[in-house]
Amino acid sequence: MDRLDAMNVFVLAVDEGSLAAAGRKLGRSPAAVSRAIAFLEERVGAELLHRTTRSIRLSEEGERYVAICRRVLTELEEADDIAAGPRAAPRGTLAITAPVVSGEMVLRPILDAFLDTYPTVSAKLLLFDRAVNLIEEGIDVALRIGPLSDSAMVAMKLGDVRRVVVAAPRYLNQHPRITEPGDLAKHQIVAMAHLPNSWSFAPQPGSVVPRTVQFTPRLVINSTYAAVASAVAGRGVARMYSYQVAEQVQRGELDIVLADDEDPEMPVHLISPQGRLSVPKVRVFADFAVPRLKKQFAVLKKAIDTR
Repeated sequence: MDRLDAMNVFVLAVDEGSLAAAGRKLGRSPAAVSRAIAFLEERVGAELLHRTTRSIRLSEEGERYVAICRRVLTELEEADDIAAGPRAAPRGTLAITAPVVSGEMVLRPILDAFLDTYPTVSAKLLLFDRAVNLIEEGIDVALRIGPLSDSAMVAMKLGDVRRVVVAAPRYLNQHPRITEPGDLAKHQIVAMAHLPNSWSFAPQPGSVVPRTVQFTPRLVINSTYAAVASAVAGRGVARMYSYQVAEQVQRGELDIVLADDEDPEMPVHLISPQGRLSVPKVRVFADFAVPRLKKQFAVLKKAIDTR
């Protein structure tokens, strides 16, 4: 059996979630798919998939192996394109990841325009509010907010964002003034689920210790869009990234408080693993997306700064 073909079958089975689904996509029987995976398991000497009659699940060895298979198959697919250099036309599937809100709000419209411009390129956009290992998960490009720690990546800066504390004007008119972080303890808080009980602010002048405000939230939400909507509805005070509430602030639906106590701005980058920009589909996406992303983040920043 061809090893590369078996790798392709294995990856497709994982992506489709079952042997039968992979078989349908490949035009093969489930038994043929199962034989391909058994071939790989015999070669590596470990079970790659835990199988039941209805589902499959990666083993610990399978999780490591599928990442390697993705990388091998991608590099083989793109070897000819890289060798052809600038003459190669962009093609294939571009894998991109981003945080959920920035991916939906900022990146997706630009990706749509890119796909219209380059019909031979397809895309897979994965939105996660967690750090993604680009190499292990076969990602070509990622949108990242915050300081970068991985020097193995090529980074293209797109702009800056900051965390802002916001509330609806009518809420602020009906509750005590907020002039310092400690005042938040007197207010109804709309908190995100990953930071449900406290917010940290920049140190006071002359100190290096961040100020932390503890509170009991009135509402805890795991959706950014829902938290923003609740703040607009006057349910309480929320803390969001500036780009997430730029439109609401510009329309006067939300006001920023504690602007003098905010943490320093955080950079926004488009990053890619070393060497990926030599792949035509990745190179043309970076050339297309970077100036448009810079412009969009600048527009969102201006909407906040001019209020």
